[in-house]
Amino acid sequence: QVQLVESGGGVVQTGGSLRLSCSASGRPFSGEVVAWFRQAPGKEREFVAARRWNGGSTRYADAVRNRFFISRDSAKYEFSLQMNNLKPEDTAVYYCAARSRNIIFGSWPDDAVYDQWGQGTQVTVSS
Repeated sequence: QVQLVESGGGVVQTGGSLRLSCSASGRPFSGEVVAWFRQAPGKEREFVAARRWNGGSTRYADAVRNRFFISRDSAKYEFSLQMNNLKPEDTAVYYCAARSRNIIFGSWPDDAVYDQWGQGTQVTVSS
């Protein structure tokens, strides 16, 4: 059984950076897929980034590619989202998620495939 907790959200100016972290308890992330999603007011939850816990495979939404980076810390059983060059359209509640078993690469952006979710952390980018 895995529970997830996000941290690191806040308010930042356009062009600034934030680093979000997701801590896991219970089962380790080894062999799993971990991901970040976000939901802006009045919008559906959208995929941001994902990676396999083991191995280097990553996937990013077009809107964040080359600005956001997902990484892991196996020793701490946590993963992070480094967000650079933030834009107002990045304003959203950000959620971390994990899949208890590996899934095919093509399914990674589908929020329905994830087994565990954090409570969300607010990121606000002001201009």
